Amino acid sequence: MIEVQPLRPLVGVLLVNTGTPKSTATGDVRRYLRQFLSDPRVIDLHPLARWLLLELVILPFRPARSAAAYRKIWTERGSPLLTNGLDLVHGLRTQLHSAVGAAYLVELGMQFGEPSIPAALDRLLAAGVSEVVVVPLFPQYAAASYGSAAAAVCSHAAQRWVVPSLKFVAPFWQSPAYLDAVVAGARAEIADFAPDHVLLSYHGVPERHCTRTDTTGSHCLRAQTCCDAIVPANAHCYRAQCMATSRALAAALGLDSQQVTTAFQSRLGRTPWIRPYTDHVIESLGKAGVQRLLVVEPSFVADCLETLEEVGMRGREDFRAAGGGELRLCPSLNASAVWVRGLASLVKQTTSGTG
Repeated sequence: MIEVQPLRPLVGVLLVNTGTPKSTATGDVRRYLRQFLSDPRVIDLHPLARWLLLELVILPFRPARSAAAYRKIWTERGSPLLTNGLDLVHGLRTQLHSAVGAAYLVELGMQFGEPSIPAALDRLLAAGVSEVVVVPLFPQYAAASYGSAAAAVCSHAAQRWVVPSLKFVAPFWQSPAYLDAVVAGARAEIADFAPDHVLLSYHGVPERHCTRTDTTGSHCLRAQTCCDAIVPANAHCYRAQCMATSRALAAALGLDSQQVTTAFQSRLGRTPWIRPYTDHVIESLGKAGVQRLLVVEPSFVADCLETLEEVGMRGREDFRAAGGGELRLCPSLNASAVWVRGLASLVKQTTSGTG
């Protein structure tokens, strides 16, 4: 009797990021910002208040400034966020090609812009995948990033007549696969640059985004020590997860509390955002006489406008203007070999029957 070998299950992998403008033209940037900032998880205001803020305050002025900033970092291949994402797709496809137990197809989907999440889902489903492993490319949980990406994928998937099976890679801020990759990059920069101080800079969120995750209503941002340990009340708090990430990275890099600072960047509007603020910390370190400042961006898995322009260019100028010496930006994980291997392990751990 001839034995028929069962086919390897075909698993789709959908990498998800926020998105990027199509070009550096002000009109394209305006369209992108309108889509992005209309997300109720990003600007969590009453719809009318959000519309007024966008149309009367943000969109008349910010697109031109953002377009100018994008032009500083745009490459021949296009937006760094997009090209780094495509490179990661290529690396992950190669890494997963020899995986035992399943065959994998990998696609990139952006919430806003191209390649879109619906188009990526269409390609995976047309190929006949048995399930889709969704990887929101955000190490720490925030409603405006991981939560928004997960909600978008679920919404688009639900519109199919045959709704695909979805499995999500959870926020991976405490996973060795992620931490080891960040440490590898930071350690190489520390060895080469010999910094006086290391700044761990994370994307910021409004304070209310943290307090809304605290079901007790009595822990998050109620005391300066609220993020000193992960407890049930702050288990989903973005700031607490970032602080825990910083503690793990500092320990792995052998840095004491005097050598490293954690801060948060990219705030928008006048409402309080989580602190301390990166631009304020950079200025204070410059005034304190720090001559060699290394900035590591643990919440960004790919270099983008917020890393390359906001910190790598404007932050460097502010540091020097305040009396500091050289500011060096540690490259994000991008498509580094150690991150590709780590991400592949996260995917396989999430896939049925493998790991």
